[in-house]
Amino acid sequence: MFDNFKKGIKNMNKYLETLNEEIRTYLKILSPEFPEWLLEYIYTPEMLKLDGIGMSCGTLYTKVYNDKYFYSSLTHSVAVALIIWHFTHDKKQTISGLFHDIATPTFKHCIDFMNGDSENQESTEERTEQIIRNSKEIMALLKRDSIKVEEVSDYHIYPIADNDTPRLSADRFEYTLSGGLYQVRVFELKDIERYYNNIVILKNEDGIDELVFNDAKLCENFIHNISKLWPRWVEDEDRLCMQFIADIVKSMNIKNYITVDDLYKFSEKEVLQLIQNCEDNYIRNAFKNFQNATRDSVYKSDEPNNEIYCTSVKGKKRYINPLVNLENKVSRIKDVSLIANDDINNFLNMKNHKFIGFDFKFKPYEIWVIKYINCKNKIPLLILKLNKGILKSKN
Repeated sequence: MFDNFKKGIKNMNKYLETLNEEIRTYLKILSPEFPEWLLEYIYTPEMLKLDGIGMSCGTLYTKVYNDKYFYSSLTHSVAVALIIWHFTHDKKQTISGLFHDIATPTFKHCIDFMNGDSENQESTEERTEQIIRNSKEIMALLKRDSIKVEEVSDYHIYPIADNDTPRLSADRFEYTLSGGLYQVRVFELKDIERYYNNIVILKNEDGIDELVFNDAKLCENFIHNISKLWPRWVEDEDRLCMQFIADIVKSMNIKNYITVDDLYKFSEKEVLQLIQNCEDNYIRNAFKNFQNATRDSVYKSDEPNNEIYCTSVKGKKRYINPLVNLENKVSRIKDVSLIANDDINNFLNMKNHKFIGFDFKFKPYEIWVIKYINCKNKIPLLILKLNKGILKSKN
C-alpha cells in the first residue's frame, strides 16, 4: 500500500505544478517548507476528489460571476492544513484541518441550501467521520502514525483550526485570503504576506488560543480590504445562484437522474455533464438559461414574481473581527478602530432583498405525499408538499 503512496507523492508534486503560479506562491507564503509527511494524507482518493469541487459553490458556472480562476476545495483544504502546521507544528491538528472538508459534496454549500440549511451551512459535515473510517488508505496512515479517528475527524475541537464567527481561525483566514485573490480582488500576494507574517497565537478573552494580529493598523487595513469581499458571499446574486443550483440538483434527484451518493462521488464537471445531457428538456433548458444569465437578468424585490424563477432564501454572513495585541493586552479590532468598526457594521447592516430571481421560468420539481382517510377506497385526507431536504439514495 505504501508503495502506492510513494507513487502518489510524485503525482501530488505534478498536481502542485499544475496550479497557477499565484496559488503556488500563495501556498509557499503559508508554509515556506511544505511538510512532506502531509503529502501521503493529501494523496488519498477521498482528498483528491476535492480537486474537482470548487470553492465558489457553483457560481462559477454562470455569467453572473467572473472569478479569476477555479480554486478547488482540495487547494483550500491543503492551505488550511499549512496554516495550522505553520502556527502549531501539531500533526493531529494539521490533519484535522486537511480533512475538514472531506465530506464536501458537489457544488459545496448549495447542497446545504437544498437541505434547508442556508444560514448555517453545516448539514453535510456529518459524513466526515464515516468517510475517514471507510478509507483504507487513510485508516492505514492513521494507524501507522498512532492517531485515532476521533482526533482528526472534527476540526471544531481545535480553536486554531476553527472557532465561532467572527473570530479568526485557520479555515476562516484561508477562505478570506484566497477569496481576496480569485473572487473579488481586494489585495495582492505581497499584502497577504504582510498580514500573515504579523499573526501570532495568543489567548483570547475566554482564555482560548486564537490567531491574533500584532499590529492594529495592519489589522485595520486587512479589515478594510476584506470588507469589500464579504458581500460576495451573501448578496442577492450569490444566494440566488446557490438556491437555483440546489433546485436543479433536487429536481434531478426527484426524477432519478442523480442520487445523494453521487454528489459525494462525482466531480462538478461530471455532474454538469449529467445536467447538460439530461433527458428532461425542462431541467436542461433551465440550467442553460442559468449559465447564460448575467447580473442584469437578476430580479430583486420585496415582492414575489410568479412569472419567473423567483425564490426567497437567507444566507450566512461570513466576516471576521480579529483580535489585536496592544501592549500585551488583546482587544477586538472593532473596539479599537473606528474605521474597522464602520467597515464591520456596514456589512452587518447590509440589506438584501426578500425575493430574488432570474428572468426565465423554472419551477423545481416537488415531492407530494398523499395520506388517505380510507386506504381501501383511496379517499385523500391530506396532501403534503415536501420541499426541503428530500434526497433519494440508491435502493
